[in-house]
Amino acid sequence: MRLLSLKHFLFLSLFTLSLSVFAQQKRSLTHDDYDAWQSIGAEKISKNGNWIGYEVNPQDGDSKLEMVSTSNTSNKYTVPRGSNWIFSHDGRFAAGKIVPQSDSVRLLKLKKTKPDDMPKDSLFIYNLENGKIEKFARVKSFAQPKKKGEWLAIHFEKEGHVQAAAKAESDSSKTESDQKEKPKKSDGTKLLVRNFEGSKKFEYSRVKTYGFSENGDYFFYVKAQEDTLKNTGIFLLNLKTGVSKIIDVQKTDYLSPSFSSNNKYLAYLTTEDSAKSKKPYYDLYLYDTEKETNRKLLSNNHEAIEGMISKNGRIFFSKDETRLFFGTAPDYRTFAYEEDTTILDEDRVSLDIWGWQDAEIQPMQLRNKSREENRTYLAAYDLRNGNVMQLGDEKVPEISVDRNAKNKIAIGTDDRPYRRNYSWDIQIGKDIYIVNLENGHRYMMKENLVGNPQLSPEGKFVYWYSYKDSSWVTFDVATRKTKNLTKNIGVNFYNEQHDSPSMPSSYGSAGWLKGDAGFLVYDKYDIWKVDPTGTMAPVNLTSGEGRKGNIVFRRQKTDSEEEAIDPEKAMMLSGFHELKKKDGFFTASHQEASLPRELLFSDHRYFGFAKAKNADKVIVRRSTFKENPDIYLTDLSFQNLAKVSELNPQQARIKWGSVELIDYMANDGTPLQGLLYKPENFDKNKKYPMMVYFYERNSDGLHIYRPPVPSASIINIPFFVSNDYLVFVPDIKYELGLPGPSAFNCIIPGVQYVVSKGFVDAKNMAIQGQSWGGYQVAHLITRTNMFKAAGAGAPVVNMTSAYGGIRWGTGMSRMFQYEQTQSRIGGTLWEKPMYYLQNSPLFYMDRVETPVLIMHNDEDGAVPWYQGIEMFMALKRLNKPAWLLQYNGEDHNLRLRKNRKDLSIRLSQFFDHYLKGAPAPLWMTEGLPAVEKGRTLKYELSEEEEGMDY
Repeated sequence: MRLLSLKHFLFLSLFTLSLSVFAQQKRSLTHDDYDAWQSIGAEKISKNGNWIGYEVNPQDGDSKLEMVSTSNTSNKYTVPRGSNWIFSHDGRFAAGKIVPQSDSVRLLKLKKTKPDDMPKDSLFIYNLENGKIEKFARVKSFAQPKKKGEWLAIHFEKEGHVQAAAKAESDSSKTESDQKEKPKKSDGTKLLVRNFEGSKKFEYSRVKTYGFSENGDYFFYVKAQEDTLKNTGIFLLNLKTGVSKIIDVQKTDYLSPSFSSNNKYLAYLTTEDSAKSKKPYYDLYLYDTEKETNRKLLSNNHEAIEGMISKNGRIFFSKDETRLFFGTAPDYRTFAYEEDTTILDEDRVSLDIWGWQDAEIQPMQLRNKSREENRTYLAAYDLRNGNVMQLGDEKVPEISVDRNAKNKIAIGTDDRPYRRNYSWDIQIGKDIYIVNLENGHRYMMKENLVGNPQLSPEGKFVYWYSYKDSSWVTFDVATRKTKNLTKNIGVNFYNEQHDSPSMPSSYGSAGWLKGDAGFLVYDKYDIWKVDPTGTMAPVNLTSGEGRKGNIVFRRQKTDSEEEAIDPEKAMMLSGFHELKKKDGFFTASHQEASLPRELLFSDHRYFGFAKAKNADKVIVRRSTFKENPDIYLTDLSFQNLAKVSELNPQQARIKWGSVELIDYMANDGTPLQGLLYKPENFDKNKKYPMMVYFYERNSDGLHIYRPPVPSASIINIPFFVSNDYLVFVPDIKYELGLPGPSAFNCIIPGVQYVVSKGFVDAKNMAIQGQSWGGYQVAHLITRTNMFKAAGAGAPVVNMTSAYGGIRWGTGMSRMFQYEQTQSRIGGTLWEKPMYYLQNSPLFYMDRVETPVLIMHNDEDGAVPWYQGIEMFMALKRLNKPAWLLQYNGEDHNLRLRKNRKDLSIRLSQFFDHYLKGAPAPLWMTEGLPAVEKGRTLKYELSEEEEGMDY
């Protein structure tokens, strides 16, 4: 053995020492770390499987697009600020927007630059075969055909003042008469249609709208009016021949052009009424691309139409191109008061009348006003015989055609008889109709059905999960017989963890076999094939292995355009271990019972599964609490995973921590789980302060990566763990009528179990939660003084006053929440008054000894913000230390990043003060007087003694 020289020995010693020092130099997260932390978005794999692309987005600043070769992952192209991007159908090109640099935009905003002169998006076209890139400035939009065709349309922005001035300067050589000519005004702009290679190009001016046929054979474009000339028009470009033809010209406007699936037809709406008309009427036109003929199909005076053709309706064809669907609406209704021009605006009465007989309360009506004003009813034109059918109307307003409009029937729904109950019963029924698309006839299939009926792929059956029966049901369209498919199977198909006073939902379904030969549904763990006629016995395709092993099996789609399942192909499954939280992929059969074959099963979280359409290549995201959810490349065997992206290398320099699964028992003996996050270099012999956060059940998220982000409402777990806190997240199981006691029953024994391990500083623990979690925080501090501080975001503290309130985000009454869902009381205020009182922390605020930081914002659309005020005022009246953060103009959770950063700082300052003895900030000791609002933030730390009492 050769001895090391002294020089080599010293070098290795210094190297080892430097690694040790580097390891010790890891630092805690700060609030300055948020902006640079990156995430992945818009990931795609090309159809041929040769390329993967994804956006890398920092939380603040400019993103980038990365495109990686699957044959050599070190071969990478990057587009700074690339977004909203696509692969060409042949996988040889990529195209997308390049957004302006954020710093430049900010600087120009400070200079009060006019909107037209602000930087606009550009477009890039990347040749992935040779690495060459083309760029186009000031691009409004772009598109390619939906299914195939190597064409790209590029629609440009109008010229801004700067561009116009530059153009004028370049035109200075023109004659005086030319220079005096004013530029013409138009809503249209330049459009370029080209193949990706750029060898074929077509350019058009003043284009307003455009679109491809699905297979890329045809392209329409609509020209806007120029000045006062009525020179509008709709045109058709044959991309095979390069010939552009006029379809229709000199109408006021052209709306909603739509191709049939095989390009035989192009339909559109048009009007000859003035553009300033308040009541324009529309005609429906049809252009035949084979015969090159155009004709008006319908006007508003057609006897089969109830009302008028609506510009808000969707225009589309049946797959076989025999029917054209469009929307109608009631004719314009006028009121004398509205039309009276002798009344000044200041003299007009403005009020809302809440009527007990109304189907919807006024806030919901106002919230849905625009939707109702634009409501349309589906109608159809039979292209074979010219028959017109009004399919939907005020009696049956909703008509659902299958995704590809290939079946001869549709489903009609009407919830009007039950709509009035929606304020307190969100599981109202609806009357279901079968609508014949051949003749427009309909009949009622089911009255007061609580479920979401859909058509099977071949249209032989209507199927739904029946909430009332907790079963899957089919309706045979031919025989008109209804069959319960799952009630006799012997396992539950409803959510077995459902714990609210409402009807439980299902676990979902996996789809239909080809020919409507079978229907795949989920129980809690396994996948079943059931015969829609009820003749054949159900088959457990996963052989009960899911329930036996506590593994939740779910089918993975390998074709995003799949209509029905090919039973000859292997079934790709995801598998999640309910207790151990392992995750992975398996295969099984679509036809018979088999033991799922494991492909990959590990202590990670997998998501974002996507297969290349024309290749056996797959991308998937993988994460743990420590491991960023990067993209991996593999195939359907999952034998080798190649890491494609590499985000957030700075994490290696940060103290991060770990997470472990905790099993414990609730006070009533129910087995529960929770997540315990520990600081890096955790020492079991030390005592750590502990934060406790909760919101129903979270333990399945063991392997979720939690990035450092400024708080929208709750503590950021990595931030607190990195700063030497323990964070415990327990699961909660609820008893009906006892939401507060249920929280106590589950959270407190979990905390006590963790404390019993010996490394928790039991004198320095805190709780924090938002919304429903905020309610539970408020309840717990009336029951125990074991926490030194508490944070409650948007807490409901008085169920009696909140019960009659409004969820302003939707306009709904809050009654349903207390009677049916999260609050779980299970009855009205007058049926169960004591439950409302016993579960309302406000009435027990005199018991609180815990300092509280409340956040409740004045535009909260979910929880009335006066709930936060009631809590604060009660504590203030009782002379208890409490602070209320009210972010002006903010919703239930903070939307603006500036406010999220502010909340993050205040949360950490508040808890550091109480749990670590850090000096309190001035906003806690002095407050923030109204006269200082907007002038200072009061983050500065007080010079008072540490750990001071208030």
